[in-house]
Amino acid sequence: MKKLLFSTALLITLHANAQPAKDVTYTPAKAPLRSNPYSELPLGAIKPQGWLKEMLVRQKNGSTGKLDELYPLVMGKRNGWLGGDGDQWERGPYWIDGLLPLAYILDDKELIAKTKPWVEWAIASQQPDGYFGPSKDYGHEPGVQRDNSRDWWPKMVMLKILKQYYSATGDQRVLTLMTNYFKYQLKELPSKPLDNWTFWARYRGADNLAVVYWLYNITGDKFLLDLGNLIHLQTFDYTNAFLNTDLLSTRGSIHCVNLAQGIKAPLTYYQHHPEQKYLDATKKGFADIRKFNGMAHGLYGGDEALHGNDPTQGSELCSAVEMMFSLESILEITGDVGYADMLEKVAFNALPTQHSDDFMTRQYFQQANQVMMTRHHRNFDVNHGGTDVCMGLLTGYPCCTSNMHQGWPKFVQNLWYATADKGIAALAYSASEATIKLAGGINVAVKEETSYPFEETIKFTLNPSAKAVFPFHLRIPAWCKKGVIKVNGKTWLEPDGNQVVKLTREWEKGDVVELTLPMHIFKNTWVENSISVERGPLTYALKVGETSKLVKNDKDPIDYGTSYTEVRPTTPWNYGLILTPDAKLEEQYKWEVSKPVSNYPWNPENAPLQIKTKARRIPSWGLYNEMAGPIPYSMTYQLETEDKEEDIVLIPYGCTNLRISQFPLVHKKK
Repeated sequence: MKKLLFSTALLITLHANAQPAKDVTYTPAKAPLRSNPYSELPLGAIKPQGWLKEMLVRQKNGSTGKLDELYPLVMGKRNGWLGGDGDQWERGPYWIDGLLPLAYILDDKELIAKTKPWVEWAIASQQPDGYFGPSKDYGHEPGVQRDNSRDWWPKMVMLKILKQYYSATGDQRVLTLMTNYFKYQLKELPSKPLDNWTFWARYRGADNLAVVYWLYNITGDKFLLDLGNLIHLQTFDYTNAFLNTDLLSTRGSIHCVNLAQGIKAPLTYYQHHPEQKYLDATKKGFADIRKFNGMAHGLYGGDEALHGNDPTQGSELCSAVEMMFSLESILEITGDVGYADMLEKVAFNALPTQHSDDFMTRQYFQQANQVMMTRHHRNFDVNHGGTDVCMGLLTGYPCCTSNMHQGWPKFVQNLWYATADKGIAALAYSASEATIKLAGGINVAVKEETSYPFEETIKFTLNPSAKAVFPFHLRIPAWCKKGVIKVNGKTWLEPDGNQVVKLTREWEKGDVVELTLPMHIFKNTWVENSISVERGPLTYALKVGETSKLVKNDKDPIDYGTSYTEVRPTTPWNYGLILTPDAKLEEQYKWEVSKPVSNYPWNPENAPLQIKTKARRIPSWGLYNEMAGPIPYSMTYQLETEDKEEDIVLIPYGCTNLRISQFPLVHKKK
C-alpha cells in the first residue's frame, strides 16, 4: 500500500504562475514579487459539468451570447471599442469581460468570433505614444455614454480581457500592447492621475495593478514595478480606510461596486510589499462589512452607496460578480479558506437569484427580504424610475446588463489551481474536468463529480500521464465540523473544518479521492437580532407563492427597456421563527431532499432541498412601500403573534424569487 502523507497547506513558498499555452504550463513569479500559493490555470483548461455547464450554456443562448442583438444601441457596431461614435466607456468592455471567458471555456467558435472584433480593434487602436482605446468624445445621446473616452477606468476592463485572451491563445501582441500602454501610463499618470476624468479609476486601481504584476511575471520589465507603486499611490487607500477610519460603519461612504472591487486592493499590492498590515486590513474590512452592512445572501446593503444591513436594502448585481472576482483574486494570493467560503456564499446564494433562468433578464438590486418585485420607488440610495427590483434587460441601470456575464465563467476558472508546491488544488467545488501540467512534464487529468452544494460528497478521479508524486490540496470549509477523505475507497483522514488539507502520495491512473463535507443546520444573527437558517454553504429562505406579470414599458423604454417582469406574493410571508436553542436546531428544522438535482436547480420549482419548520405570523409586520416593513426586533416584549403555529417550507436562497431570509424570532406558545 502506498504511503499517504497529510499536512495543512498554510504557507507555501514557491509560485506557479500560469503561462498562456495550450499545454497548460507555468512559470514562477519573478522577484521581488511575492510567491503566491495558488495560480489560475490557462483559460479553457477547466470544463464545467452538471448544473454549472448548463448555466454557461444558458448564458450562451441568453443575453451573454446575444447582447449585441438585444442591446444594439450600446453593443452594436457604433460602440467606441469597435471604432464607432456610440458608447465610448465601460459597457462594451464589461460585456466582453464575460463573453470572452465563456467563449473559450465552452470552446464555442461562434462566441469566439463575436469577441474577435473587440480584441482586434483594441490592439489595433494603440497609438505611437502607447495609448489605446477610444479617444474622442461626442455629444450627449440618450442611453449612451459618449464622453470621458480617455478615462483610465474602461481600459482597466479591457486589460482584464486581453489578459484572458492571452491566457487562451498566447497571442504575443497582447504583451506588446500592454508594455507600451504601461510605459504610457508611467509617463502620463503624474500629470493625469487616475481620477483625472472620473473618480471610478481611483477606487478601482487594483484591477490595473493586478495586470501590471501579471505582465511583470512574464517580461520582468523593471519599470512595471515603478508603475505599480504609482498606481497604488493614486488608488484610494483602502488599507488605511479599513484599519483606521469609520468608512464601513458610515452609510453612504462608498459606492457598493467600488467596495467590491477595491476590497482586493491591499492584497494585490501585498504581492510586491508583503507587509502584515495588508492582510490585517482585508480581514478587518470583511469583518466590518459583515458587522455593519452584512446580509444573509453573503453581500451587503449598497443601493448604490453603502446602505447598512436592513434586509430590504438593495444589493447590486455588479457587486455580486465583482466581489466574486475579488475573492477569487484574494484566494490565489492568500490561500485562506475563509475567502473560498465567502466566494461560495455569494456564488450559491446571491448570484443565481439575480438573473432569470434563461439569462435574458436580470435584477439590478436584490433584497434579502424581498416580497414584491414591482415598479415602485423604495428607500434605496438611488432609484431608477422605480424599476430597480423588477426583472428586465435594462431595469435599474445598464451597467449590470453589461457586467453580469463574468460571474459564472470566472467561477469556473477558479475551481482548480496549480499550486506553488508543484501540485494541484480544488478550493471551490462544482462538477468539472481539467487538465493540469505539472513541473517535470506530467499531465494530470482530473474529473470532479458532484451535485454540490446540494449534496455533501465530491468524487475526484485523477489520471496522471505517468505515476508521479505530487500534493493534492482540498479545502475543508469552516462550516464543516469534520470532513471525511477516502482514497480508493479507504478512509484516510477525518480533518476538522477551516483548513486546506494536502494529500501527498504517488498518484496513478484511476486513483479516486472522495471528499465528504457533512452539512448541519446552523443559524446566523443579523440586524435587529433576526436570524438566517443555513446548512453548508446555502442560506435557506421562505418559499413564497408568487404570480408574475410581464409589463410593456411605453413610458421610458430607452432608459429601462421595452418590458420588464413584476412578481407579487400569493401566500403569507410575515412569519416569525420559533426561538430554539442551538442544540435543538436539527429537531426544529427538518431538512430533506425534495427532488433529484436537475440540470438547472435554481428556481422554486426545481429546488432540490427544503427545510420544514414551524412559525407564527406577526400581524403587525406588514407591507411598507411595497416591501416587507421594518423587521420586528428579536425578541420584542409582548409582540402580538398569531396563536396558531403553521408549517412553512424553506428552500435554498438561490432558488427563490420572493423570500424572507432574515426572520424575527418569537417565543414558543406555552
